[in-house]
Amino acid sequence: MKRPNLATLTLGALALLPAAAFAGPAVAAAEKQPLNLHAIGMFLVFVLATLAITWWAARQTRSTSDFYTAGGGISGFQNGLAIAGDYMSAATLLGLSSLMFAKGYDGFVYTVAFFVGWPLITFLMAERLRNLGRYTFADIVSYRLDQTRIRTFAAFGSLTVVCCYLVVQMVGAGQLIKLLFGLDYPVAVMVVGALMLVYVIFGGMIATTWVQIIKAVLLLAGGTTLALLAMAEFGFSYSTLASRAVDTHAIGKAIMGPGSMLADPFNAASMSLGLVFGIAGLPHILMRFFTVPNAKEARKSVFFATGFIGFFFLVVATLGFAAIVIVGSDPQYFVGGDTKGALIGGGNMVAMHLAKAVGGNLFLGFLSAVAFATILAVVSGLALAGASAISHDLYATVLKKGKASEKDEMRVTRLATVGLGIVAILLGILFEKQNVAFLVGLTFGVAASTNFPVLIMAMYWKGLTTRGALCGGIAGLVSAMLLVILSPAVWVTVLGHAKAIFPYDHPALISMPLAFLVIVVVSKLDRSARAAREQAAFDDQFVRAQTGLGSAAALAH
Repeated sequence: MKRPNLATLTLGALALLPAAAFAGPAVAAAEKQPLNLHAIGMFLVFVLATLAITWWAARQTRSTSDFYTAGGGISGFQNGLAIAGDYMSAATLLGLSSLMFAKGYDGFVYTVAFFVGWPLITFLMAERLRNLGRYTFADIVSYRLDQTRIRTFAAFGSLTVVCCYLVVQMVGAGQLIKLLFGLDYPVAVMVVGALMLVYVIFGGMIATTWVQIIKAVLLLAGGTTLALLAMAEFGFSYSTLASRAVDTHAIGKAIMGPGSMLADPFNAASMSLGLVFGIAGLPHILMRFFTVPNAKEARKSVFFATGFIGFFFLVVATLGFAAIVIVGSDPQYFVGGDTKGALIGGGNMVAMHLAKAVGGNLFLGFLSAVAFATILAVVSGLALAGASAISHDLYATVLKKGKASEKDEMRVTRLATVGLGIVAILLGILFEKQNVAFLVGLTFGVAASTNFPVLIMAMYWKGLTTRGALCGGIAGLVSAMLLVILSPAVWVTVLGHAKAIFPYDHPALISMPLAFLVIVVVSKLDRSARAAREQAAFDDQFVRAQTGLGSAAALAH
């Protein structure tokens, strides 16, 4: 299918890459590395392979269903790998291994908390998501409520979470390319943004899914190999690894217990709430359940994804601890040759330094290419989720009242992708200095406060009304974003103020209960005729949620 207008957009984005060299200050010489030809070669091989997949996918993409959900033709096992690929992102490989390296036990708590939310998806949401939804999670929350107002809110909630999570991926990608190729950070971020545009604009969900599957397999294989090579240094004994890590780390035995990140009970509880329930509010994860043909395959998706993700998180924890000994005791990986100094290439690159230490430049090249593929695939999935919120929810349903042609909807989707790409690049540059695992924690907190309360109440509570959903969702979104802005992570680190107005790092302990409370109170107080019809329509929704069958009354409503 020939799309000259899209080619023009994409080439225009690629043409901006040289200009990005002047978008920010040069990276200090100490942070740049000699060109790694192995990494560059494998990087180019992967890019060419994924572009070939995109070309193939573009030939298969003939409708909005193909573009948004791969036509519902992905099997449970394939979708499980793709979901795992979405979840095993830059924050997992780079951020969590670095947290384990720096904080020990605290980093492991982060790792476990990221994983605990999957049973919630498995038992409460997967089947109903597939039976009730079509393209986006807004299809579910607006099933029996006011289509215009609920979809508008859901779209903005999705876009907020997508933009927050895009920051995580762009920071990880920029630091990775800066480390390996010697490029300035803004240039690296521009490269990621341009490739993302190609994957999403031309290939849609089909290309994104297969890129996710391939990179998930490579990441599982690469991470496992790295863990085995690292553990060989300790005779495959975790007790030996632990004792040597304690001897090597600057804070000694303190790495084996709760540290500064968990010292405050409020922060610890708030972080846990956000990480556990945030996954159920991530638009790009929820969108994956619409790519399978039925609810049975949706459940299988979560089953396989849980196994892959749980195994990989254990691998990442091992990598972080092994790096304490192997990387932390070697001055070549630190600025100025001092192990007490800053890591060359940034604090998120511990896994890459470990790969070089135990596998040499060839293995570093392979893992770097896979890590970059990880970021590209996740960024593409996020962009697709954000673009679908704009085109399907806002344009086709709210603005055009369901009367937009597929051609117009696809055109808006691709224009929205370009806009999201520009936003992602700008945010990636702004948040360069933040640890990506910490950023993803904040993102999960916003998702847990905004999307999750409305979604779970729409699926399970008969008393929900449009007013309740809107007021509760907006309360969660505004309070979460306000608290994040006023927190030390943004108010002090990013905006440069001396002291944070909100002293805690995570908002979920306040914003998520607030969202639920407002939903319940406002819905209970709503005595309108419309509220009565919305509550009565729950029975039809319940039948469809359980069986996938039901009348079109609620949707028409």
